[in-house]
Amino acid sequence: MTSYHALVAGRSYRFGHLVDVLAKASPRRSGDELAGCAAETDAERAAAQGVLADIDLTTFLSTPVVPYETDEVTRLILDTHDAQAFAPVAHLTVGGLRDHLLEVAALPDAGRRLSALAPGLTPEMVAAVSKLMSNGDLVSLARATDVTAAFRSTVGLPGRLATRLQPNHPTDDPRGVAAATLDGLLLGAGDAVIGINPATDSPRAAADLLHLLDDVRLRYDIPTQSCVLAHVTTTIELMEKGAPVDLVFQSVAGTEAANKGFGVDLAVLGEAHQAALALDRGTVGTQCMYFETGQGSALSADAHLGVDGRPVDQQTLEVRAYAVARAFDPLLVNTVVGFIGPEYLYDGKQIIRAGLEDNACGSLLGLPMGVDVCYTNHAEADADDMSTLLTLLAAAGVGFVITVPGADDLMLGYQSLSFHDVLQVRQTLGLRPAPEFEAWLERVGLMDDGRVPRLDAGSSQLRALVAGR
Repeated sequence: MTSYHALVAGRSYRFGHLVDVLAKASPRRSGDELAGCAAETDAERAAAQGVLADIDLTTFLSTPVVPYETDEVTRLILDTHDAQAFAPVAHLTVGGLRDHLLEVAALPDAGRRLSALAPGLTPEMVAAVSKLMSNGDLVSLARATDVTAAFRSTVGLPGRLATRLQPNHPTDDPRGVAAATLDGLLLGAGDAVIGINPATDSPRAAADLLHLLDDVRLRYDIPTQSCVLAHVTTTIELMEKGAPVDLVFQSVAGTEAANKGFGVDLAVLGEAHQAALALDRGTVGTQCMYFETGQGSALSADAHLGVDGRPVDQQTLEVRAYAVARAFDPLLVNTVVGFIGPEYLYDGKQIIRAGLEDNACGSLLGLPMGVDVCYTNHAEADADDMSTLLTLLAAAGVGFVITVPGADDLMLGYQSLSFHDVLQVRQTLGLRPAPEFEAWLERVGLMDDGRVPRLDAGSSQLRALVAGR
């Protein structure tokens, strides 16, 4: 087994496996400290980053971080690796790939070049190179990618920032859901999806919510998609019964064991994907899957161990989850970056870094990335941290973010972004909603020349939505 050595400030450091190098090269975060795999000092972190920079990219093809024999995510990654797409960078080290990516990001045709490269990169390569990048590097790289996806609206076009309108309610009350939906629509939110986290696991409740959202969409001819974020097996059952399912949702993670903890595997995701495709409900595209991820999910399920039982750092496992998502051609993928709690991302600094990593890594792998810019109330973070992350992500070209009334999700008990937050950053940075949704906003009088006008200028028909519910 290969071990790695480095000398920093007269002190020798030894790393027993590639897994250890990746973990100790990661920027500091509480989850890795909890798992016992983090660098103990900044000097050790610098040593690991120096070692990582000199590792050949081909090493990641011959040295899995989670065993091939026991993990279907590893098998997916290696069995679908595109050697032809990899060939232009196959001679590089991780440090060389960093330099190459940032050089490409500065070129006029960066999007095309990075899209061509994406199938040749494994998640571990991408996670590794991100550990050598500054926050500014991550912004530049993500902005240079070109990833779009479409169903009834198109997400990811340059100069656009879409939103998930999240009208959660503690009891799934239809009037509460309708009121939150109206609030978001009046402020130009909902072009990525109108998506509800149901308060219960009841298939009947999920079906009722699906019919509610579909009724609203059809009544006001809104070019967006709806989703009730039930378990994938529940959604399969609902599709079989004829419920109006647009997008199939599922949380996924970067190891087979963690996905088993979510009650899924690749086979059931494939079954759901095929069932949703067969419904053929899209108008401008066919991408019909919605995946959610988050740094720390594998560790929280005690499913984070790799080769020889070594703990794998949470960011590498997060990027492995993107391989699962990529296999099913999704419309939306988002990281709930601060949702799992301070045990995994302790404060605003760690949350900001993780959000930029996740957006850049997912985009580089060819995924239509979004971020739930969020934190729990026991984290050392506040709304100003979230405003900073939102602005950086918008500059980085993130495909979509999640928005809730007043930035406070009363059902899930965490802080996210408000509809006003996205309205502000769109206007500040000159960003627009998805084109199909923007045309609808203009048609119903909610937008004028790219700007949302006074609320009293909104459509009277839309204002009747709550009364109708």
